[in-house]
Amino acid sequence: MAKRIGTTRRKTRHKLSKKANRKGKISLTAYFQKFKKGDKVVLKAEPAVQKGMYHPNYYGKSGIIKGMKGRCYEISIKDQNKQKTLIVHPVHLKKT
Repeated sequence: MAKRIGTTRRKTRHKLSKKANRKGKISLTAYFQKFKKGDKVVLKAEPAVQKGMYHPNYYGKSGIIKGMKGRCYEISIKDQNKQKTLIVHPVHLKKT
């Protein structure tokens, strides 16, 4: 089997970049936002914060909060026909 070259941020030049008007300090309200179990959220990565970031394949997907794991949330999403659980920091989540 061939060895994969690169990391998880590979080939994400536009997906994980910010527009000029969004650059600068991140919003503290987004960083410390709280969710309850069962809330629906959308995965929108904050490129300035790498901690708790999910794989870019899931960018823009929506899911449901299952619980907490430390400071991060466990998100249940449907990928093709499989249910998957992602552990994501709240700065990368938007409430729907």
